[in-house]
Formats: sequence, C-alpha cells, structure tokens
Amino acid sequence: MDKLTSMTVFARVAKAGSFAGGARDLGISRAMATKHVMQLEGYLGTRLFNRTTRSLSLTEVGASYLDRCQQVLEDVEEMEAAVTHLQTEPRGILKISAPQGIGVTHIAPALSEFLKLHPDLAVDMILQGNMSDLVDEGIDMAIHLGAIDDTSMIARKLASSPLAVCGSPAYFERHGIPLTPKDLVNHSCLVNWSIPPRDQWVFKSASGDIRIKVSGRIMANVADPIRVASIEGLGLVMLPRYIVGKAIEKGRLQAVLEDYELQPLEIHVIYPHRKYLSAKVRKFLDFLQVWLPQRIGIDGVE
Repeated sequence: MDKLTSMTVFARVAKAGSFAGGARDLGISRAMATKHVMQLEGYLGTRLFNRTTRSLSLTEVGASYLDRCQQVLEDVEEMEAAVTHLQTEPRGILKISAPQGIGVTHIAPALSEFLKLHPDLAVDMILQGNMSDLVDEGIDMAIHLGAIDDTSMIARKLASSPLAVCGSPAYFERHGIPLTPKDLVNHSCLVNWSIPPRDQWVFKSASGDIRIKVSGRIMANVADPIRVASIEGLGLVMLPRYIVGKAIEKGRLQAVLEDYELQPLEIHVIYPHRKYLSAKVRKFLDFLQVWLPQRIGIDGVE
C-alpha cells in the first residue's frame, strides 16, 4: 500500500463528502478511491467513515486522523516545495577544484561574478595541480586541463587555450634560440607534469603530430614555479598564453617556435555521474560555459 497516496485520497474524499466527489477531484475512479480508503482502514484497524446508502461521514477516529493527515500532507508539500526551490535556486556550498594557474586567473573571477548573482550561495575552492577523487572528497566539480582519462566522470569541454613555448632573454643569450622543435632536446625544458603528456611537447604539422621528449632541471604539478624559474633564466616552458602572456608582453619572456603550431590545451569541467544535478552545479556549469570562452584569451598573470 502506498500510504501517502491513500492518505491523500482519504483527505480528498472527506473534503468532498463522497467517494465519487473525491475520486473526481483526483482524476481516479470511484472504485479506486474506495479501495485506497479501505486499505487505509485495514492498515489502521478501524473505520474512518460512517457509510450509508445516502451519506458519508467521518467517525470520531476518522475526524482525528484527518487533522493529523492534513498536517502530514501539508508538511510533505512544503518539503517538496523546498526541494524544488533548491533545484531552481543555487544555495548552500559549491565545492570546486581547479589547477592553480587557471583557478587564480579565470575561475576565481568567474566565481566572484556568479556569487554576485546568487546571494544564498557560498564557495569552497581547492587549488591543486591534478584531479583528486571528486566523490570521496565531496567535490561538486573540477576544472581539468588536457585529455580526460577517467570515464567514470562526466566531462564538458569549456574552451581551448593557445600554448606558447618561451624563455627569458638572458637564457637565450647563454644557450641560443631553438629554431625547430627538434632543437628542444638540447635545451633545459621546465615541465608542468600535471598537463598530459607530461614530458612530451606536441607540435602540429601537415604530416602529423611532432612529439618531442623534453627534460629540464625543474618539474612541478602547477604552472607558477616553472613560469617564475623560466623568467629567472633556468629554462624554457610550454604554458598557456593566459599564464605567460603578460610576461611576454613586458619582455620578461620571449616566445619561440611561433612558426610551429602547438596542440591547444583543452579545458574541461568534470563532475560525478548524477541523475539530478543540484541548481548550484547546473547553473554554474551553464555560466562557465558562456563566461570562460569569452575570457580565456585574456592574460591573467603579471
């Protein structure tokens, strides 16, 4: 027996004063309404209605039960309304993970704009170089750079960022400028190993991808240490333009191999498989899908 449905039928029949009237209000047959009430009476072990051929009235127990029934049904209605509201209006805490570079330059500003639109929402932001276990850590979504290996998650592509190979003028004075991708094997290349394929820098050509295995004195799981090291003359980096653009503009870094096209860095948002996404996740996904592609070309690091 669906107790909640039977309680609803009972309350509607009591209000209508007849099984036929209650059934009509609910859009069910009179026989079905009668069956629900009889099942409820059987479950409770008492009669709820006095029945005659001409009238229907509540018993004393039925009248008392109706008061409680209406309260329960109102509580259920309020609870459903609250849940529906949560599904339409972002509220609570949105927990999001992102690599440090794009997290600082783009995701943090996006979150600030989003929070202005939704005053009932708060954010818990985790900056890290590689993707952690979203489910175990209670993370609602994560920004991921490069290819997606974890097929247990849902991935949505947000944008692609151009990359640049660059080094400091002081480094090039000492070691010379690479003229082709193959020249990189003779240079110190500082690697952000959180971006696949880690120790390979990939260039595009008419005949296919050119993959150069690189090595250097510094590896890191985030962009900032190798960007700073490159500015200090310790080697070359291949990083997104939004990380190195301002340093190139100000002459602290110099882009090289610009005649060779680099494989763009794909930016995805990933989140666990769920039948129903909360409003905070769904709406920020939609917001980011529009916001990020418009700004990914804007350099964000001084």
